[in-house]
Amino acid sequence: MIVSTTYELTGYVITKHLGVVRGVTVRSRSALGNIGGAIQSLFGGNLSIFTQLAEHARQEAYDLMVEHAQQLGADAVVGMLYDANDIMDGITEVLAYGTAVKIQRA
Repeated sequence: MIVSTTYELTGYVITKHLGVVRGVTVRSRSALGNIGGAIQSLFGGNLSIFTQLAEHARQEAYDLMVEHAQQLGADAVVGMLYDANDIMDGITEVLAYGTAVKIQRA
């Protein structure tokens, strides 16, 4: 599956737009993660516990988006973006979305 943030794919022609595809995950920090993050924040710098949580959430949302595109029979996803929103304190929704397309080599 080709996934691109652009709306064109060099060397390919988009033959059909299949619609918007998305992957959504909702994540929360564990109590231990909050404690570990608080300790890391005392020393400054990268808060690796929270970085890992964010990266796992993005990867899961991305994988779900690709799965959705595959279900539609897509060859690629163009215009892919991420979005994140706090649902409540400590709970975040991460969304990966784009346009599923059929392509062929130019």
